[in-house]
Amino acid sequence: MVLSLLTVAIISAASAFPVQSTPQGQQSSSSPQYQSGLILEVKEHPGAEIPATEKTPPIKRYDISVQVKDVVYVILFTPRPGMHGFQTLAGMDILVLVQEKSMYFNDILGRSMSAPIISQHPAAPKQKQ
Repeated sequence: MVLSLLTVAIISAASAFPVQSTPQGQQSSSSPQYQSGLILEVKEHPGAEIPATEKTPPIKRYDISVQVKDVVYVILFTPRPGMHGFQTLAGMDILVLVQEKSMYFNDILGRSMSAPIISQHPAAPKQKQ
């Protein structure tokens, strides 16, 4: 009898305080979501090479244009040392998380990466065929 009363009390208390699935201070309807992005262009960023050190060669930086819905974001991408092949990704779809000043995505090995957004503009309207 005591056990069943205790169970009812715990269930009642739990229903009075709903579980919060988002971090405190954020509303679930406005929480950021990953969405599909299309890599439009990858080009070398002018004059932004990171100089060589004793342990690493110079690292080139790249401007990558990514279209997400009706907006094209240009991010300044700094590849990890030894990372190659991303220069040929134009035309590829990726999942991205766009926040105010940064874009988050996973590399080809599934490692999380981020890059600052250096500009954004509306995407060109689609041509009717």
